[in-house]
Amino acid sequence: MFVPSSIHISRAVALVMVLVLQALLPCHSTAQTNTDSNVVSFANHPLAEMEMNPDQMHYLVGTKDGSPVYPDYPEASAAYKWLEIMQEVAATDVEKVTRLAMPTIIARQMAISMTAMYDAWAAYDDKAVGTRLGGTLRRPPAERTLANKEEAIAYAIHGAMLYAFPQPELQAMIHDEMEKMGYEPTNDSRDVTTPAGIGNTVADALIAYYEKDGANQAGDWPGGDGKPYADWTGYECANTADVCNDPSRWQPKWFVLPNGKRFAPGGLTPQWGKVKTIAIESGDQFRPGPPPGLDDPRMKAEVDEVIRYNASLTPRQKAIVEFMRDGPRSTGQSGHWMRFAADVSRRDKHDLDQDVKMYFAVAGVCHDTFVACWDAKYEYDSPRPQALVKYYYKGQMIPGWKGYGEGVGMIPAEEWKPYSPYYFVCPPFPSYPSGHSTVSAGASTILKLFTGDDYFGFCAPRVPGSITHEPMDEVVLLELPSFSAVAEMAGISRVMGGYHPQADNIAALELGRKVANFSWPVYQSYFDGTAKIKPLADRGLTRKVMKK
Repeated sequence: MFVPSSIHISRAVALVMVLVLQALLPCHSTAQTNTDSNVVSFANHPLAEMEMNPDQMHYLVGTKDGSPVYPDYPEASAAYKWLEIMQEVAATDVEKVTRLAMPTIIARQMAISMTAMYDAWAAYDDKAVGTRLGGTLRRPPAERTLANKEEAIAYAIHGAMLYAFPQPELQAMIHDEMEKMGYEPTNDSRDVTTPAGIGNTVADALIAYYEKDGANQAGDWPGGDGKPYADWTGYECANTADVCNDPSRWQPKWFVLPNGKRFAPGGLTPQWGKVKTIAIESGDQFRPGPPPGLDDPRMKAEVDEVIRYNASLTPRQKAIVEFMRDGPRSTGQSGHWMRFAADVSRRDKHDLDQDVKMYFAVAGVCHDTFVACWDAKYEYDSPRPQALVKYYYKGQMIPGWKGYGEGVGMIPAEEWKPYSPYYFVCPPFPSYPSGHSTVSAGASTILKLFTGDDYFGFCAPRVPGSITHEPMDEVVLLELPSFSAVAEMAGISRVMGGYHPQADNIAALELGRKVANFSWPVYQSYFDGTAKIKPLADRGLTRKVMKK
């Protein structure tokens, strides 16, 4: 039978837990449900008597399906609006077009888009330089108007998104949004004395760079199979979804779609650790040491911790797991932190210049942390808790979550699973280190450095049970007091959810912070005009703007 190991938590783990508990315990509530609505309200609860400032709410309300309801922001800069457009395009891609949630690829799409805005904007600043063309596009002071900046970034991000999201449905959507913003999407000028020409030229230069960044978007890299984003490194999985040949290596899992179809995805983008970075030198620059081995008592203790969480999740803990898992509207860890950056825009009443620079830095760090994380993931190829539970407790009955609407009970170790929907049981790639923790640590650190303070000061209402389609008739109000506390919450959520042991979380938090701290002076050098620009590769052709 399952016997929890003795509690042995390092000072680092204890500090993580203390910080999270201190931040979260004071802010729990129950509420009545409006049965005619997706919204769970605070009616008849003491919180209903409190005035909640929309400027401090990440979501305005809690919803039973977990869909976000963001505050309106009439004063939004053009950069803020384009961020929302980009995230809606990415969400549509995940939900309706490719129907694939690929966090590495999404982070790259967002980084390309936000960098395009920055590079175009830099042409109208008195000292900032772009990432590809430096200061060669700089316009005279008389032309550095808000209208010119907005037009230039519109054409830059329009062209960048057409490249990053090549599916016809998404390109039509991008064109429509360009028209709604007041610009002609078929304007293909390269006259760099005009804002449109600057935007299109910036997009050309970025596309030339990212076509050769190792992501293999076109599927034409030697060693690949010809499909977009195909691996070209020759990674071979040691196990199959049905057969575990090596328990120390990652094993794919069976997913079950709503129509009953089963599939077992292979490892996602094994080449990503070799993709070109924006600020750090390479994916392996800060590679952490290896995770604990199967015979290490620490690993056994951490798997037991995951089992205990899985069998005793409180409504608050479920809300944390689901909030940090995030949904298609912000789409993945990079998108989630871009939404937190948008919160800062509203809180601090940013103008266009501030938003452009902040979004560039946050999106860039998210991309680079994914590259660094994936370098380590495929270097160590470590198993997920679902496989480790079976390894340690094969043939035994253990406590665990039984599935939709069935609660918790004693189950065979072979049937143990994370707190997750059947159609996405567990991320399809190796475990160590945690992607959520790496990206969250990096993004939280760069936001602290950019704003000059760790303070965040937001709340997010969340209805527990939304991702497992068993929403509760209560809402939990999650406090987000500081950037670092939100990163710690993201990290512990992956342990609570059953996706990672603590070793994955602790190493990842350290990795993400190293990436951000190294990157900040690089971003500052772009802002102050001292950055060294890498030579631009010659594509030998000019990008054509797709006609409607």
